[in-house]
Amino acid sequence: MPLNPKVLGEALDEDLTLHTTLCRRDAPAFQRACRSQEELVVACTQESRLFTELSQETEGAVPLDVRPIHFVNIRETGGWGREAAQATPKMAALLAAARLPDAEPVPTVTYKSSGRLLIIGALDESERIAGMVADTLEVSLMATGGAGMQARQYPVIAGALQQLRGWLGAFEVQWQTNNPIDLDLCTRCNACLAVCPEDAIGLDYQIDMDKCRSHRACVKACESVGAINFQREPQEHSEQFDVVLDLREAPAFEQHAHPQGYFHLAGGLQDASAMATVIKLRDLVGEFEKPKFFTYKQKLCAHGRNETVGCNACVEICSALAISSEIKRNQIVVNPNLCVGCGACTTVCPTGALSYAYPRASEQGVKLRTVLATYAKAGGKDTALLLHSQEAGAALIGELGRAASLDRKGVRGVPARVIPLPLWHTASIGLDVWLSAFAYGASQVWVLMTGEEAPQYRDAVREQMAVAQAVLSGLGYSGQHFRLIEARDAKALDAMLGDAPAQSVKRRATFAIQAEKRATVELALDHLMQDSVAHRPSVEAIPLPQASLLGTIAVNKDTCTLCLSCVSACPASALQDNTERPQLRFIEKNCVQCGLCASTCPEDAITLQPRLLLGEQRKQLRVLNEAQPYQCIRCSKPFGTLKGIEVMLAKLSGHAMFQGEALERLKMCGDCRVVDLYSNPGETRIQDI
Repeated sequence: MPLNPKVLGEALDEDLTLHTTLCRRDAPAFQRACRSQEELVVACTQESRLFTELSQETEGAVPLDVRPIHFVNIRETGGWGREAAQATPKMAALLAAARLPDAEPVPTVTYKSSGRLLIIGALDESERIAGMVADTLEVSLMATGGAGMQARQYPVIAGALQQLRGWLGAFEVQWQTNNPIDLDLCTRCNACLAVCPEDAIGLDYQIDMDKCRSHRACVKACESVGAINFQREPQEHSEQFDVVLDLREAPAFEQHAHPQGYFHLAGGLQDASAMATVIKLRDLVGEFEKPKFFTYKQKLCAHGRNETVGCNACVEICSALAISSEIKRNQIVVNPNLCVGCGACTTVCPTGALSYAYPRASEQGVKLRTVLATYAKAGGKDTALLLHSQEAGAALIGELGRAASLDRKGVRGVPARVIPLPLWHTASIGLDVWLSAFAYGASQVWVLMTGEEAPQYRDAVREQMAVAQAVLSGLGYSGQHFRLIEARDAKALDAMLGDAPAQSVKRRATFAIQAEKRATVELALDHLMQDSVAHRPSVEAIPLPQASLLGTIAVNKDTCTLCLSCVSACPASALQDNTERPQLRFIEKNCVQCGLCASTCPEDAITLQPRLLLGEQRKQLRVLNEAQPYQCIRCSKPFGTLKGIEVMLAKLSGHAMFQGEALERLKMCGDCRVVDLYSNPGETRIQDI
């Protein structure tokens, strides 16, 4: 792996000394660094455990909880491959990113488990697994058939599972017992099995009612114990468990991301992941924490107004079913215990009401700016950012690097211009960060998915990328800037990393990614509009795909009565009225294309039009519709619109309550109606009764 300490040092503003065997012969140099107060970055992930132990054993070393060691892989990501000689700028960028401070702490979600495990499945398989964990966990079994051991070692639940819900430390299991044999009373003497002529009773000590022909010989055989009663009414039961292992063919949870503490092994101990699952089960006793991955700002949410649903993107995309609608409160609710931190909800959220918290968008922005600025400073050009998951994605890139080092399968390795960057989940960042990365100088942004993601995440990323690409293409930037890469092995990934660079910005942006998504999008768009002035087409607006969070609305003036119900429904203040005259006004920059205005409009006069309007008009108020005011027939004061009042009069003119003077009062303002009621001698008053 070629290393150029001079170029790397200049890019990082440091004096670097080249060490070839830091974990062996050059270990004293590492120990000296451990004693210093400076940030410590080790460009090796293979020996991270060794370096950590060496630091702990070094006398005078700064404690790891005070100054942690940052590890970064520059070998498989670029040092091994056909373009390794040109990979110095990428190595500098990765080293610069590695020495950035860790993400700021965020609130945590706590799980408490006392080790109550429920295994659902055939008795024989359940008991074998129970024997592997019973020394650390309190095991109960829910039998679904099979032959159990003669010895009663674990509590056995028999019945039909009605519902399973919850998460680690808080699973609620509900079932119904409707079998004649009560397992709590059964002594497993097998007398009932011996006398049953239909073999309707199995070694799970439950009666198959489809086989039973009501001979009731079993009842007589069990008379002294009384465990069999065909007259017993079905009973509902519920119990709490901390962990659930499900051995049935179909899992209890249909969603892609199962709750924490729930494990599904359809193949039992024959399943490829069986041993790994058993090891995990043994460790699930105690108190556990995870970051609270999201923040929710209800005032920005476009989910609903006046109990009318508008944007439902986060509810529909969540693979953990952690997000639900509370339409009566015009908001969504996120269950932090079910949230797995994928961040897809924040990617599709048009307003930024849901934002990713760990790491924050601003921290991702600092990382991107650092990487791209360092890459350029070291002489790199046409960079492509490869965003990948920190587990499966990182493992695949490592596999590609190792294959390239051995020149196996004809792979080239990660190209010198491609910079892999790990994420907790590849769906956790979207349009705002992608456009910002391009504005910072990236030629392309690629997202690597390895098959572990929920199918709807891939669709959502594709849709958002189509919006981002439409923006850049509309602004005149040539090439394909955004791409979703799907690969499950090194050879497939290698074949997908050879795309030609796309046109990048002439001037790199310096703005910081903001906490609010819309603010970041606006900063990126402002920069790109200015940067593209010289080469973009002469168009007024850029049409965008339906998934866009940018756009305008079209109002049918023939049907719109200017009731202004859309104004009160708009969560982003894109629609506004005018206190001086009947007008419907609009600020396009604020519109999030949530559709609440269209679903609220009683005349169906509004349709959404996704687009990016160029120019300052996008930020200015403009009138979508206006009407002649209707004047009170008594005092001439304007109230309402001419069209609105005429529509109302036409609808009510045939009603028995609105005839003659009553209909005429509808043509008056509120004050004049009251005056007319009390001054009209023909009206009946309460004092006259």
